[in-house]
Amino acid sequence: MESLANNVAGTDGDGGGGQQRLAVLSYEQVRRLHDLMDEVVCVHGRGNFPTLEVRLKDLVNVVRSKLEAETRSGGAGLKVRDIRLNGGAASHVLATESTPYNDLDLIFGVELSGGRNFDRVKTAVLSSLFDLLPDGVSRKRITTCSMKEAYVGKMVKVNHDGDRWSLISLGNSRGHRNVELKFVDSMKRPFEFSVDSFQIVLDSLLLFYECSELAISENFYPTVVGESVYGDFQEALYHLHKKLIATRHPEEIRGGGLLKYCNLLVRSYKPADPDRIKILERYMCSRFFIDFPDIGQQRIKLEGYLWNHFVGGPDDELLKYQYLMILHSVVEESTVCLMGHERRQTLCLIEELACTVLCNEQNRYSMQHAAAAAPIPTPPIIFAGGYYYAPILSAQPCTCTSYMTCTS
Repeated sequence: MESLANNVAGTDGDGGGGQQRLAVLSYEQVRRLHDLMDEVVCVHGRGNFPTLEVRLKDLVNVVRSKLEAETRSGGAGLKVRDIRLNGGAASHVLATESTPYNDLDLIFGVELSGGRNFDRVKTAVLSSLFDLLPDGVSRKRITTCSMKEAYVGKMVKVNHDGDRWSLISLGNSRGHRNVELKFVDSMKRPFEFSVDSFQIVLDSLLLFYECSELAISENFYPTVVGESVYGDFQEALYHLHKKLIATRHPEEIRGGGLLKYCNLLVRSYKPADPDRIKILERYMCSRFFIDFPDIGQQRIKLEGYLWNHFVGGPDDELLKYQYLMILHSVVEESTVCLMGHERRQTLCLIEELACTVLCNEQNRYSMQHAAAAAPIPTPPIIFAGGYYYAPILSAQPCTCTSYMTCTS
């Protein structure tokens, strides 16, 4: 299994000493990363706002320039430590087989110690989007507020207990990859499972685009470093290739990682340590119900997760039903922190969502089957003697093949 070569000695992860968090990407992986950065991403606008079409590498450069520009010239006046590709897109670059991913997650390392820095980051992003508006669009009446309403799907700000970061999600069109810009000063828990713990540092690749006139080739490509914040890079990469589930301290994850865990199970991932997985499931369920104690909150969270991670592909409806059945099984077997009636409430909610998914799928199948069936010809209407005669259609097929013999 040829993947990352020339390991770089890294800092010890929280999984123990002597582990190497860093590794240098091979040419094949740098090539996949280049193809991803060279893709045109579409940020769809609400209402009459046009779709922004921009290459991912250009979007990154524009946002970085706005962050580092002086405040008097409309920038944020912040120093960007590094820029990283994170999450499913990073796993896609590193995997030997093609792995699907929903969003493009980018991390900008910036200092957010002052409360005003959060606002400066938001203004810099909206100003970047303003600069990316297509030619011919009148900019006179467009404000930062209208840009936010048109192009920002979600905004999150976290500034407590040692966590200082913000998230701005661009795009709001279901079925299209959103671009998620995360601005991180510090984050205590940057991953859920080992397979989504990869971060690829983009600075050397962006510098290569800026300085080199030659295209990337097998004999000439930049040195790009990847990191696993899980701890051991090679172990996490092995989990990714073999589709294994591993995590540490799920009680530290918001929601316990429960919904992501069931999503991995439905996509044929297996626990890396089957003997301990039941213990981890209990921690996942406990943290999930701590963060979402009310049945209304649980419904919103579940429906939102289904909407974002099962986007309506040909197999997604079946996967969605199977996912809910797996979630039902995990909650039923591993929930130890709820009263009996609270547990039954949650299980009924999951059953209700599963029945809705199943009914919608059956209705869709029936409509497709009816549309594909041969049309029944309309029987002719006979006109005779000034009257219209409509033939009688029997509800049962006639079994008579000949006249009956008269016995009288």
